[in-house]
Amino acid sequence: MKFFIDTANLEEIREAQALGVLDGVTTNPSLMAKEGISGDENVIQHYIDICEIVDGDVSAEVIATDFDGMVEEGTKLASLHKQIVVKIPMIQEGIKALKYFSDKEIKTNCTLIFSPGQALIAAKAGANYVSPFIGRLDDATTDGPELIAQIRLIYDNYGYETEILAASIRHSMHIIKCAEYGADVATCPLSAILGLLKHPLTDIGLAKFLADHKKASSVTV
Repeated sequence: MKFFIDTANLEEIREAQALGVLDGVTTNPSLMAKEGISGDENVIQHYIDICEIVDGDVSAEVIATDFDGMVEEGTKLASLHKQIVVKIPMIQEGIKALKYFSDKEIKTNCTLIFSPGQALIAAKAGANYVSPFIGRLDDATTDGPELIAQIRLIYDNYGYETEILAASIRHSMHIIKCAEYGADVATCPLSAILGLLKHPLTDIGLAKFLADHKKASSVTV
């Protein structure tokens, strides 16, 4: 499974990159605004800055909701850096845009996926990634990770190469469930990735090892 970090915070991206397990970044206008990034020129430069930190794909989201607007914005975003993946919303005009970009060999990420049918039509239109929002489904008392399993089965049935990018991940167990169900990518906060490192028995074991070492080191002959 690939690990993407879902943020626009450059320090968090650098920290995740230094960890050695980062494969890419997803971000959006809301995350940009959270970091105080505003204005077209500043947003564009921020995308470039992110691409210079990581080695993998960086999803950059269009604002337009009409076909012509998405094509114009997406083309500009894709021209910024070879790592840019154009993020397109799951709407009718978005499907048309996915097909357009697929024909132009521009990579895309279809976002706001909440059903297997949406994932199926996005794959047929040529999306490179689909982003099921599992946390938001959980919030609506639906089993979010189960959607990953449904999409995985459909894609495997028909040989779709579209990657399942599990999004809206709230915690580490979401990552584990998505890995069990066959997601290709998990995009999440850095805290969720770091949470995978933790287990109380690891802490207890390490404390014992260090204590035993201290005792052994203090023995005099």
